[in-house]
Amino acid sequence: MIRVGIVGGTGYTGVELLRILALHGEVEVVVVTSRTDAGLRVDALYPSLRGYIDVVFSVPDSETLSQCDVVFFATPNGTAMLMAEQLLAQGIKVIDLSADFRLKDAQGWCHWYGMEHACPDLIAEAVYGLPEVNRNAIKKAQLIACPGCYPTAVQLGFLPLIENGLIDTKHLIADVKSGVSGAGRKAELSTLMSETGESFKAYAVNGHRHLPEIKQGLEIAAGESVGLTFVPHLTPMIRGIHATLYGQLIVQREAKQFSLDDIQVLYEQRYIHEEFVDVLPQGSHPDTRNVRGSNNCQISIFQPQGQQTIVVLSVIDNLVKGAAGQAIQNMNLMFGFKEELGLKIIALYP
Repeated sequence: MIRVGIVGGTGYTGVELLRILALHGEVEVVVVTSRTDAGLRVDALYPSLRGYIDVVFSVPDSETLSQCDVVFFATPNGTAMLMAEQLLAQGIKVIDLSADFRLKDAQGWCHWYGMEHACPDLIAEAVYGLPEVNRNAIKKAQLIACPGCYPTAVQLGFLPLIENGLIDTKHLIADVKSGVSGAGRKAELSTLMSETGESFKAYAVNGHRHLPEIKQGLEIAAGESVGLTFVPHLTPMIRGIHATLYGQLIVQREAKQFSLDDIQVLYEQRYIHEEFVDVLPQGSHPDTRNVRGSNNCQISIFQPQGQQTIVVLSVIDNLVKGAAGQAIQNMNLMFGFKEELGLKIIALYP
């Protein structure tokens, strides 16, 4: 049994961590922090947790968190980097769901996130927490940088093609849609349901913060720089990410022309041992509702009209596989638990 702390327990990812950890079986949640709600019982703010979480919100400080074996940061960007060094020095493992340690280029991080990094020396130590790529490193890690929701869906969709050199990596396109919970639990005009309902829009077309993170992961897989056009969209739903990915097949590879059947097999083999990646049968169109509330990524591959364009569809729940579920998947690996422990969650339907 390990003792868990959550910094930032009142946001959507924080309460999602609590929902999953409450039934984990190998953890005890001992600290949940919130400056605003300090002194309030967690289940008073979230009655859905009555009978499962018996903790009072506290102010985040190193003394309170020192009783933990692992601390999750479900906080805005710029918070985890202020506390991580002190926690790590006490032998406490840190799993950061924000972007503080995702980018290996500290100057690039400052550019995209608009602030100086408080502990750039820790960036090299952080392990990028995409288990389907970094499982062995995650097992030995002390500091995990959990991937963003967009980067998770895009990387899992593109990786088999890039790892096998089947597409032109200079001209990749990721057309991705997200539910409004991706913006977090805050009062903001642009994410009110009366503003987003019955509407659909692209945003940050000139450059989204997740762009360098996605490129970083794809470039590691490709072994070279990649050209990526990434356009995020906001859809009038609460949960879900739907990534439609486009790549141009390289005409010949070792004198062999790859068919859609070959690529289907390639995807199935790449993810055959991955508990949370489901490659659907040919012709399937993954639906965000089929992963809602689960830690699953569902993928399908198309080759429209048999031409050179490969289209990959990749869907996840942005709060689970795109955040809290993936963070717990990392925790399981770090502490030697079964990777799927607490995460065998069937999607909510309808």
